Amino acid sequence: MGSALGEIERFVDQGGPHLVATVNPEFVMRAQGDREFARVLDSAALCLADGTGVVWAARRMGCTLAGPVAGADLVEPLAALCGRRGFRLFLLGAKPGVADELAAQLRSANPGLLVAAYAGGPSPSFDVETLELVHAHKTDVLLVAFGAPAQELWIDRLKDRLGVAVAVGVGGSFDYLTGRMPRAPVWMRRAGLEWLHRLGRQPWRVRRMAVLPVYALKVLSAGK
Repeated sequence: MGSALGEIERFVDQGGPHLVATVNPEFVMRAQGDREFARVLDSAALCLADGTGVVWAARRMGCTLAGPVAGADLVEPLAALCGRRGFRLFLLGAKPGVADELAAQLRSANPGLLVAAYAGGPSPSFDVETLELVHAHKTDVLLVAFGAPAQELWIDRLKDRLGVAVAVGVGGSFDYLTGRMPRAPVWMRRAGLEWLHRLGRQPWRVRRMAVLPVYALKVLSAGK
């Protein structure tokens, strides 16, 4: 987490645009057959390991990773960094009212934090209003919660018009941080079992998670 925050801080100081992607095994498997999504991930300034599955795979490939940096875990320390440095933060996505509620929480926890929010959407029909709001706030760091791959493709499509230094895809983080979707207990997260908790809360995820055994087999095969 410390390294991730340090990189994002450096990106803001440099100016943008920089895409930060929070990559889980489902991202990896989707990118195998989706060339556009793979291109966007390859173009990212920083890909974070969102989950123990990616950390495990990276270690088997010879990479040294201390641990995962999930999008839901990144938001609050990133807001604290923005508050300390005076970076302007914008929360985009989730259902109407969710981003506003989270903005209020982050503002309360970090007095002086300059944060704005808008639900918006990945459809081009929202582009004009979204860009106007992002520009009016003079945004430095933009958190996009449209879900994958919509959020990454949206950032890539508008990256040259956003005017932000950093844009981060954070999936369902806003729902978790406002309590709309309970997160797994800490012991399950530490044990790498958060996926099981999500599956219990959202049974429809079984179709998406069906790729995990294939992912594991590919990693085991590639790591030989």
